[in-house]
Amino acid sequence: ESQPLPLQMFSTIGLCRQIFRAPGLKHVRPAPPLGDGGWRRFFTGPISQQKWRYLGQPTPESHPHLMKSGEVTPGIKAEEFMRRRSDLMREIARHGAKADADRHLVIIPGNSKLYMTTDVPYPFRQNTNFLYMSGFLEPDSVLVLETDDASTLPQHKSILFVPKRDPGRELWDGARTGAEDAVTFTRVDEARNIEEFPEFLSGIKDEKRLNIWYDHNAPTYTEQHEDIMSFVQTRGPRDVCRTISPLVQEQRLVKSASEIELLRESARIGCEAFVECWKQTKPGVDESLLYARFDYESRARGAECLAYIPVVAGGDRANTLHYISNNNVVKDGELLLMDAGCEYHGYTCDITRTWPVNGRFTRAQQEIYEVVLKVQETCINACYPGCSLDQLLVLMNQSLGIKLQQLMVVPRSLHGVELAKAVNRYCPHHVGHYMGMDIHDTVDIPRNRPLSSGTVITVEPGVYIPRDDPSVPEKYCGIGVRIEDNVLLTDAGPVVLTEALPKQISDIENIVGS
Repeated sequence: ESQPLPLQMFSTIGLCRQIFRAPGLKHVRPAPPLGDGGWRRFFTGPISQQKWRYLGQPTPESHPHLMKSGEVTPGIKAEEFMRRRSDLMREIARHGAKADADRHLVIIPGNSKLYMTTDVPYPFRQNTNFLYMSGFLEPDSVLVLETDDASTLPQHKSILFVPKRDPGRELWDGARTGAEDAVTFTRVDEARNIEEFPEFLSGIKDEKRLNIWYDHNAPTYTEQHEDIMSFVQTRGPRDVCRTISPLVQEQRLVKSASEIELLRESARIGCEAFVECWKQTKPGVDESLLYARFDYESRARGAECLAYIPVVAGGDRANTLHYISNNNVVKDGELLLMDAGCEYHGYTCDITRTWPVNGRFTRAQQEIYEVVLKVQETCINACYPGCSLDQLLVLMNQSLGIKLQQLMVVPRSLHGVELAKAVNRYCPHHVGHYMGMDIHDTVDIPRNRPLSSGTVITVEPGVYIPRDDPSVPEKYCGIGVRIEDNVLLTDAGPVVLTEALPKQISDIENIVGS
């Protein structure tokens, strides 16, 4: 049974940082073949005897409503992070290892905390590659994966450099995990204080050839970047420094089963938040109100934050593709285009819908909307493994061209390249992008890559007709429409993760303003 707590544990600081240790608590070292290929330390003994303290991020003990036993971040277990690290080293062996390189050193820094003014930080978001490989959410941290002479890839040692425990700072900023508990929680092989990182680098003085994997062209942690580059410059000409992000993004492109479940939940939350915005819509509504409503409804359902600043564009402001001022009033008879998404435990959704602020499409609005809807349905039906985003773009442009010609928006005399140019005038963006942990996910992966089962993309055709365009029928001028859904590719066909959010005209009209 749990031991009674001594009274001194209930001091102001002690209450916030209850550091409990059970009588039978100990560390064990299982055999090296487990996971990352190195020694590990685990808590052992009955769970009732294992006391806990707050760490620098949610844990199954501190946040049982969010996490299950064994998870490092909600929905993802330590074993999956270990497998990701091993898979990365396997990719290095397959694509990046040179015969004359004796050792490999992978350095993936986290993000630093940034401040908008004195003592006022920006909301912190961890570097995606670092989070994907470690699950560690605290700023100012570094993940290192290294090999030695006695190991062969993918065997490696994982070392996490983390902020040092500091009761003074923790009083203000909250608990820190610290090196000892970082090992237990994340299941890396070793953890050290971040202050030891420069000493760790300077200690690599052997004469062995070394492959250094570090994104030197896109630093995320300025202070440690300087130390890393100084280390790189001290190495001999035989050593090579290469970027690691492309290999990490190759892994991130195809989602695991646990990632797909997180993306489903993110999409569910986003869809429900959209419906609540529809219900609050009426002529004269302020764009900022719908912005706030989406934010509130997303957080109320479990999202940590919005995935990006939403576009809430009434009338012809919808023709500004990245309109984020969101500070105007939407008038009776206008359409409202909203592009918004939320982030749920590190995984995002990205949704766009367009609807009439008064709850009824005009004939002209309906005609443009139906064009976009039919084109989107055509593109989604083509989302099978083997196709590429660029091929879907061609399909979108061809379909838009035919339908816009039927509405006399594009001259019927145009064909081929000339028709494509005309369509690009009214839909200047791509058909979609990869998505996952980031809204525009895995940006180093080209869009001409054949898509694989387990990849998630957006499909988002649009038509944007300027208010003062004399070349199109006047009734269409000023109309901007986009419809965007999140699509999971599977061997059995496309799965629309955002299918719960209606897009048929009759369904939208039944909800808006209700």
